[in-house]
Amino acid sequence: MRQFARGGRRYALPWLSVGRWGKRILLVGAALLAGLIAILFAIGADLAIDAHQHLMNVSPWLSLLIAPAGFAAMAWIARRFFPGTQGSGIPQAIAASMTDDRRIRHKLLSFRIAIAKVVLTLGGLLSGGSIGREGPSVQIGASVMHMLAGRKKARIASSRDLIVAGSGAGIAAAFNTPLGGIMFAIEEMCRHRPFHANSTTLIAVIFAGLMSLGVLGNYTYFGRTPAALTWPAGIWPVLMCGAAGGVLGGLFSRLLIASSRGLPGTIGEFSRSRPIAFAAACGLGTAIIGLMSGGVTYGTGYAESKAALEGSATLPFYFLIAKMAAIWLAFLSRIPAGIFAPALAVGAGLGADLAILLPEEHSAVILVLGMVAFLAGMTQTPITSFVIVMEMTANHEMLLPLMATAVVSHAFSKSVAPIPLYHALSYPALRQATAQVQRESAMLSAGSRSSVK
Repeated sequence: MRQFARGGRRYALPWLSVGRWGKRILLVGAALLAGLIAILFAIGADLAIDAHQHLMNVSPWLSLLIAPAGFAAMAWIARRFFPGTQGSGIPQAIAASMTDDRRIRHKLLSFRIAIAKVVLTLGGLLSGGSIGREGPSVQIGASVMHMLAGRKKARIASSRDLIVAGSGAGIAAAFNTPLGGIMFAIEEMCRHRPFHANSTTLIAVIFAGLMSLGVLGNYTYFGRTPAALTWPAGIWPVLMCGAAGGVLGGLFSRLLIASSRGLPGTIGEFSRSRPIAFAAACGLGTAIIGLMSGGVTYGTGYAESKAALEGSATLPFYFLIAKMAAIWLAFLSRIPAGIFAPALAVGAGLGADLAILLPEEHSAVILVLGMVAFLAGMTQTPITSFVIVMEMTANHEMLLPLMATAVVSHAFSKSVAPIPLYHALSYPALRQATAQVQRESAMLSAGSRSSVK
């Protein structure tokens, strides 16, 4: 009996440990906070898009003033006060997970950066930028979860595991796609190393998803799309969308990577010497594209894609190129902006153009296949792409066609762009943060030496 009691205490005491439950409560609280910020971000994004649309209803020509001024203001604020907020946010999270230097990670992920990312991205949407909130939500989730890494005692998990978990939670809360969040954490955040953050990621994704469910309800991003393919006739749409989406997504990825390194010639010199004026010029280009396209290129592209999936509207043939151009201009401006959701709109435009070559009853199917094909081709994350699109359309009948399309797209994309987009962008972000830390250390050392003298 004495041995039995001793063994019982051995197994019972860990469950009764106040410290262990304290860790779990902190982890759950951080996940809930990340989910809440992502949800408030989603609500704010809808309000910003609606406010911009209201201004365009007053006069579409207002965009020629609003977009340049907004782009310039967001670029200046980000450059002057919040340098870690520029761009998508996914490369920053990947870069932070690749370093063990706490000072470098703090330049890429912090609660201050998370809040600034929300405000500045909303400013970009209010200005009419063709940007999304999903990439920024990854940086927000990673920043919130990474706050737990600063605890010296009772460490919950490693910094890398917390960043991976927060990134998955950000995707899950942004799209209301918990499986997509987990797959994103595994496939994108742990692309070149083993996945060890399983329990931490599951807890973060589950509770961020529960927060989304509690505030917004059980919704699907694009509604319920009852599209289906019959076999073996469905193999041709799969191959067509997969090949076209892989090539186009790979080429667009290469364009973004090359643009991140600098533009050539006079334009490149202008962007380096006068970045705020260049951002205003990108805003002006965005406004011109919006005016020429009838306003369909503003914002995330969510409303246009959903209307096309539901059959209540059609995407014009030029939507594909116009949307890609608007995304590229927002990327060049270096304002805080995601490209994940706009990429889905580009995929819908690709599907709309390919649907012209196929029977009319396949129109909605081709749009869904186009989405997963372009997203998988641009990001080279085939599993994440088909899981997210499947969850966003609540259509499990399309599971096999989506999987096949993503695999075909990934194969074609790898032949065009050997380096995945977000990882290619993460290395410059890491170098920039490292250089900033080194400059600050050098200045501090110089100040210490001068005070000694």
